[in-house]
Amino acid sequence: MFSDADRKVLAQSKLFRHISIDAVEEVLADCPVYELAAGDVLIEPEQENHAVYIVLEGDLSVKLAGREAFEVTHLGPGECVGEISMVDGQRPSARVEAASRTRVLVLGHASMWALLNRSHGVAFNLLWILSGRMRTHNKALETTRTRSLEFEHAASVDVLTGMHNRRWLDDTFARMLRRCYNDSRPVCLLMIDIDRFKVFNDTWGHLSGDAVLRHVSRQMSAHMRPTDLMARYGGEEFAALLPDTSHEEAMGIAERLRGGIEWASLTLNESGETVRVTISVGLAEARVEEALEALIGRADAALYQAKENGRNRVESAT
Repeated sequence: MFSDADRKVLAQSKLFRHISIDAVEEVLADCPVYELAAGDVLIEPEQENHAVYIVLEGDLSVKLAGREAFEVTHLGPGECVGEISMVDGQRPSARVEAASRTRVLVLGHASMWALLNRSHGVAFNLLWILSGRMRTHNKALETTRTRSLEFEHAASVDVLTGMHNRRWLDDTFARMLRRCYNDSRPVCLLMIDIDRFKVFNDTWGHLSGDAVLRHVSRQMSAHMRPTDLMARYGGEEFAALLPDTSHEEAMGIAERLRGGIEWASLTLNESGETVRVTISVGLAEARVEEALEALIGRADAALYQAKENGRNRVESAT
């Protein structure tokens, strides 16, 4: 027979919610009670389980199986575990062990089905517990997916400017190039470099240099088309891929961008000091089946020529 403390715990458990313990005590009386020391394993992943366990005293730690198991939940008096693997006959996916000295009531396969046959209330409560497990699992999956997307976004975005970074560029530009090649559409690349960027850092400090980078990224967003792909290539250099764009159209877009940045003044500090920022641009139209690295190389060579020819200008790859 159960002690008064055990009966109180069972009466408050989810499995016997709204059910008189007296009505099921005959079945429960045949169920053994396990005593576990801290660290003792109750359920092991990949080993069959044929029972539901109700915590009478102490607490259980539920850990996901894997190379580095970590706790996903903690079960105290009145809570149960093992119901999913007992019902579906599959091996458990979690490791359950005692977090401290713990006593559990063991409802074996035969006892569990005897309870379900005797009490529709137990059957209802079991379904309620299982649906709660599924809902919790779904929420965990949703949270994990959301965090995964956040991490993926953070990995592809330049923190300083908010533009996409080099990692994103290498993947997305290459895929867009392939799409344009497959559809026989023209595509151009702009390599953009801030003129005399070192002067901003040396004269007004690195915070002002950061402000210049953000200024250029904002102007690019303002003067480029929604279909253009833009990214910070590295340092003070940016890149823009222009799909469905001929060489002449790309030259017009590059000139519009260069002029827009030249005439958009930037306030550097609290004293209200303003500066003019200019850029040099190298333009290259993609050749049929040209690799992204080769296209970048030709646009970079044109950018170098723009620097050599006086800066604040657009040069096209020959």
